[in-house]
Amino acid sequence: MRKSLDLTQSELALLSNVSQSTIAKIEKGIISGSYEIMVRIFNALYEEMNKRRQGKVAKDVASKNVVGINLGEKVRKASEIMREKGFSQLPVFDGDRPIGSISEFGILRLLKEGASMKDLAERSVESIMDESFPIVSEETPLEIVTSLLSFSKAVLVARRGKVTGIITSSDVLKLI
Repeated sequence: MRKSLDLTQSELALLSNVSQSTIAKIEKGIISGSYEIMVRIFNALYEEMNKRRQGKVAKDVASKNVVGINLGEKVRKASEIMREKGFSQLPVFDGDRPIGSISEFGILRLLKEGASMKDLAERSVESIMDESFPIVSEETPLEIVTSLLSFSKAVLVARRGKVTGIITSSDVLKLI
């Protein structure tokens, strides 16, 4: 966790009020830190993580290359894109306007409900799409975005009505 925050042992020592040599020995497994020392180290790491996260806005964490699908495309095409890109959901667009979403979960739900794979593959994305992902401005604080992600699979980021990015929980988790 220290390395993911790009902290040196000396910097962590200053933040946690634990000696650098003790931190080095704990990391190497030479000693086990006492409960008190480990609490101080983890509190320091947690505070540093929160400090770095504060001030971040949607555009800072959004993936700029938004991959979506047009509402007239077939479900097969959406499935191929998700598989090739490693995505579990896609925004659905009418031109450049987001109007819905499609997800692996939604496709699997329809299969479970009795839809045949062959028929489902040939249906239009529009016929099975779910609600659109919420849209926030580029300057929306990260705290608001993380709240939205507890209710939605993704959040679209826009500037002057044009989608400029997308944020999923994995984008936020990269900050930890």
